Amino acid sequence: MRDEMVVPHVVLLRVSEKLRGANRMVSSERKGPKKTRRWVLIADRIADRVISVGGMLVIGAVLGIMVFLVYQVIPLFRGGSMESRLSYPWPGKPGAILGLSIDEYKTIAASVAKDGTVFAWHTATGTPVKTQSFDLKGKTVTAFSQTLDPANMAFGFSDGTAQLGRIVFKSEVFPASQIPNGLRPLDDVSRTDGTAIFSVIPGKQIRKTSVELELGEGFQVSESAPIVAMGYRLVDFGERPKKLLASADSQGGAFLNIVESKSNLFTRKVTTRVSKALLPHLPAGAEVRYALVTDMGDEVYFAEESGKIYRYATRDPDHPILAETMDALAPGVKLTALGFLLGDRSLVVGASDGSVGIYFLLEKKGAASSDGFSLVRTRDFTAHRSPVTGLSASLRGKTFATCDAAGDIWLRHGTSQKTLLQLASDEHRPQQALVLAPRLDGVLAIGEDWRTSIWNVSIPHPETSLRTLFGKVWYEGYPEPTYTWQSTGATDAFEPKLSLVPLIFGTIKATFYSLLFAIPIAMLAAVYTSEFLPGRVRDKVKPLMEVMASLPSVVLGFVAALVLAPLVETWLAAIILAFVGLPLSLIFAAYVWQLLPARWALRFQGLPKHLLMFAVVGTSMYLSYLAGPLFENLFFGGNFAKWLNADSGSPAPFMTLLILPGMAVVVSMTFARMFGYKLNAFLRTFPMPYSALLDLVRWVCMAIVTMSLSYLLAQCFAFAGLDPRGGFLGTYVQRNTLIVGFAMGFAVIPIIYTLAEDALNSVPEHLRSASLACGATPWQTALWIVLPTAISGVFSAIMIGMGRAVGETMIVVMAAGNTPIIDWNIFNGLRALSANIAVEMPEAPKDGSLYRVLFLTALVLFGMTFLINTVAELVRSHFRKRAQQL
Repeated sequence: MRDEMVVPHVVLLRVSEKLRGANRMVSSERKGPKKTRRWVLIADRIADRVISVGGMLVIGAVLGIMVFLVYQVIPLFRGGSMESRLSYPWPGKPGAILGLSIDEYKTIAASVAKDGTVFAWHTATGTPVKTQSFDLKGKTVTAFSQTLDPANMAFGFSDGTAQLGRIVFKSEVFPASQIPNGLRPLDDVSRTDGTAIFSVIPGKQIRKTSVELELGEGFQVSESAPIVAMGYRLVDFGERPKKLLASADSQGGAFLNIVESKSNLFTRKVTTRVSKALLPHLPAGAEVRYALVTDMGDEVYFAEESGKIYRYATRDPDHPILAETMDALAPGVKLTALGFLLGDRSLVVGASDGSVGIYFLLEKKGAASSDGFSLVRTRDFTAHRSPVTGLSASLRGKTFATCDAAGDIWLRHGTSQKTLLQLASDEHRPQQALVLAPRLDGVLAIGEDWRTSIWNVSIPHPETSLRTLFGKVWYEGYPEPTYTWQSTGATDAFEPKLSLVPLIFGTIKATFYSLLFAIPIAMLAAVYTSEFLPGRVRDKVKPLMEVMASLPSVVLGFVAALVLAPLVETWLAAIILAFVGLPLSLIFAAYVWQLLPARWALRFQGLPKHLLMFAVVGTSMYLSYLAGPLFENLFFGGNFAKWLNADSGSPAPFMTLLILPGMAVVVSMTFARMFGYKLNAFLRTFPMPYSALLDLVRWVCMAIVTMSLSYLLAQCFAFAGLDPRGGFLGTYVQRNTLIVGFAMGFAVIPIIYTLAEDALNSVPEHLRSASLACGATPWQTALWIVLPTAISGVFSAIMIGMGRAVGETMIVVMAAGNTPIIDWNIFNGLRALSANIAVEMPEAPKDGSLYRVLFLTALVLFGMTFLINTVAELVRSHFRKRAQQL
């Protein structure tokens, strides 16, 4: 019998060998020279070149975008530049110069002497221009002050009176055809008739610049002593300008005069009213040299050469008080320059040791003052090499110029603390008069050697530096240094706050919460679709999910802002309850499903089972809606929004919800490690459905234990003083991060789902079969075999979703409230980098600071995306190498 079985087997082997030999012979006969058609080779070469060129063009385009962004950003970090300089002997008569002014176009400059003489000249050539002088009626000037606009000035006299004056630079523009005859040429663009300068400007036009003087009536300030110090401010309210004059006399008297003018709209007659507030007497022995007053008239400052500053609080003019006396400088250092920057909130102090600093008036606890405010030194600048001798503040922003005893002039910015430009005189002699051009495009100085110098400068972005863009800055009116974005304000005194940190934080915050919502849903859906869903259902579900990715983000943002945000605000407690109730309902339904007879479970597989799942989800949401008010009344005092403000209630209930997921993992793992094997063995001794019923009872008991332990731990945290309110919970704003998380998560879920599902499907089938053959369940196979093998693709899917979230614009613009703040509160708003570009770009003048900062914003966003993609590729490559070993 055995031989009968062997012989046929040998015969079959021999027959098969003969057949293989015959096949080899046939194939060798058919085998001939192989030759690829020429057009195939040409097409292959063309495709190779096109693909190579296309790839290079893509790389070049990306690099080109980056280079363009860098090119637009670099000017932000440059200082100023000197474009040209003119220097000539001062054309006027030598004498003490009280003040210096220059017109907006740097055409005419004017100086004021101690006797009221005004001398005007053409700045480019030094040619004198005829003008009148202030008639001071022979009075002796003992004090002088100018406003931030140096054209407005005040004279204080030895008889205790004061008088206000103004140099008016008048400009008229008319066609070149109307230029008068007989003008004397000055340079290539300017001519003069002796009293005005006629300048050629673009558009075949002529600008006529002339000088006029206005001198008001004198008024009595001090009754018995000469005025020794004055501070003058002009507040223009249109038809009712207001002038503030702070004065001190030689006997320690301190005064605040308010000059108000009212113009009759019909008769054009101007009436002036002068009121005087008598301030508390200065301390005995005080030798006041400087006086300042704020434009609101609420603070008056007097200062001695020793650096002692006397601050008067004059918010109530009828009851002024000497609120604070402080030493601004170290002992032995003299005060040599004192003035306000634009806005009168930054007090600049220059000293004999070359130091320059800024003081803010801030409210402080325990302040050594009678009003609770104190002067605080907030900024220090690079010191001069010799004593500071002069100060001039700009009419545009926080730029100012200081000069020293060596004749050097340094231009600085009060916020960025940059030294923008350093200018030096020819003979290195001190400057006796200094003024910045109104447009911050020039500096005019007259040295003690009576040599006039005018520098034409360019300072396009004085307020930007690495510190102001990425560091903490102590802004005016703020109690401490902060990261702040506020690009525009209502007045010219506003200082731009251009920190990108709140925008970077907002981008990270929006991305974090959206991925926190999207990743679990997308990954669970991908695993379920790939490993458990029948093929015919998967073929319908996956395309539907892919279509969701094509929804325009503007539509999602619109729906989120106008529909979702009000809905969430109304049913906030119910939605929070749904976050817990929905997973519990699905898990409970899964255990109940196991109670069904096997024939029913098989019959209901596929579409009926999915319809039941949707029914469970809908029922859970409806029950959360019904239980929301009860949940809010029991645990949050009936008002969840008020509870968020920490006005009522304990933090324990919400902390219980936060602890619940982690505690569930701990309890489940602990139970599985200690009793899992024994329980499973015990359950196998029971037939279905009794084993499933016992398994349900086990899960219910574990859920009760988990909730109890979570609540107990939350009570311990609450007793220890831990409270999520004030952290990632806080005041509720309707358009907030939670809404952004929902809407952006909805946009990101299809991307992560599609790519992750493709990665899971690409896992070789023999790995699944081997796992199942070894006794693993489908879920264990998916979790421990399929997912680790596809981890590189899954990680790429998550990172691509993150890239979409980082760059998302319209959803954040419409649903986040556009508040650039640093706050982890999920119920507060935010502003992302991309949203900031969309919001600010219409308001950004071309080539201005805001314009270039927006390009820097785009560069930072580009860098973040590039970094994310690079890290994703590195991690993906690492996991891919590990997967290839399988």
